[in-house]
Amino acid sequence: MDLIKKILQTDLFKITSLNSLSVLLKIGTSLITSKLLAVFVGPGGMALVGNLRNFSSSLEGISTLAFNSGIVKYVGENQRDKKELDKLITTVLLSFLIITSFLSILIFIFSDYFCYKIFGNNLQYEIVFKIIAIVLPWNAVSVLFISIINGLGKYNKVILANIISNILCLLTSFILIYFFKTLGAFISIVIVPVIVVFVTSFYLPDEIQIFSRFDFHQYDFRVLKNLGKFSLMILPSTILSPLFNLQIRNFLITTVGLHQSGLWEAITRISNLYLLFVSTIVSVYFYPKLIKANIIDDIKEVILGFYKFILPVFIIGTTAVYFLRFFIIKTLFTDEFLPLSELFFWQLTGDVFKVAGMILGVFLMVRSKILPYVFFELLSIILLYFLSLFFVKILGVEGVVIAQAIDNVVYLLMLSVYFRKYLF
Repeated sequence: MDLIKKILQTDLFKITSLNSLSVLLKIGTSLITSKLLAVFVGPGGMALVGNLRNFSSSLEGISTLAFNSGIVKYVGENQRDKKELDKLITTVLLSFLIITSFLSILIFIFSDYFCYKIFGNNLQYEIVFKIIAIVLPWNAVSVLFISIINGLGKYNKVILANIISNILCLLTSFILIYFFKTLGAFISIVIVPVIVVFVTSFYLPDEIQIFSRFDFHQYDFRVLKNLGKFSLMILPSTILSPLFNLQIRNFLITTVGLHQSGLWEAITRISNLYLLFVSTIVSVYFYPKLIKANIIDDIKEVILGFYKFILPVFIIGTTAVYFLRFFIIKTLFTDEFLPLSELFFWQLTGDVFKVAGMILGVFLMVRSKILPYVFFELLSIILLYFLSLFFVKILGVEGVVIAQAIDNVVYLLMLSVYFRKYLF
């Protein structure tokens, strides 16, 4: 009993438990949001929601230069060095504001153009891009703020702030989707950064004072150079992957129609839910293990441990999902989405190979293999794009999930060959 009490009182247990609660809550809010979208906007509206999400993801990558991980690292290293911390905060915040200001003006002026590119002839949604233009600087501030708090080691406060943000975002989404249908769904997506900034500012009043250290004279290009080493690996795929997905969905809309395209967005939402469990385990447990492992035997033990324990459980889970697919569709969506059942086999098969390659992709990042990482990521994105175009012409919307499965197999094979000495 004493041992159990000691375990329950450790910071690691508290943080892990709180993080698990945050993940479960995020999944719960996603489930409810999916149901709201299914009922009020249908498959067609869901396809357009997917387009907006892809656009927003790429825009966030551009506006923040994928500096997240680098900010966390340097804040952690310099939290006791006021001068270096001032340089970091000033340089990053000013850079973010310059980039987002330029992008905001561009998006606001050409909102009709962006609306046409993302939503086609649905120009009544132009107001969404004007809102994006106004909200974009808030997005950059929210990313910077959360990264700073993470770097300071305030994990429990960040997790609690995320929990509150998820709850508020769900309530906001419900109100907007209920009253404004598709337009409400779009607005609920783009105003999330404002909610995050509001919650973190209110919930973390002590840490927010760190912005009082902002000083124009502290701007230092060497900070950007150091952070650039982190973004160089992540930025290309962060920007290009959503954009290519956007192009694939637009091709789907043109080829098979808006309704069928919405089915791909629906199956993607289901996939993201169960993949969240694996990605969380990898980031919380396996990522730190790989960082500490220096000799081949230790590395091999970590990687093979993933394949022995996590992958088999995931395969069992996806098998269960396949047999429960009709129940899942009716629970998460509506009868209008029943044709979605035909996409489950290839989606789940592709996800098994995706998870199998996940640990190797993380190891590639841990070892800072910049050129190989960027090469494999870009090759995978381009391969998926052309495979999707090819199979969609032949098989319709099912062609996309088949293309994803093949792409994930190829990605796994490439990494297996590259890391063959750690696997065989």
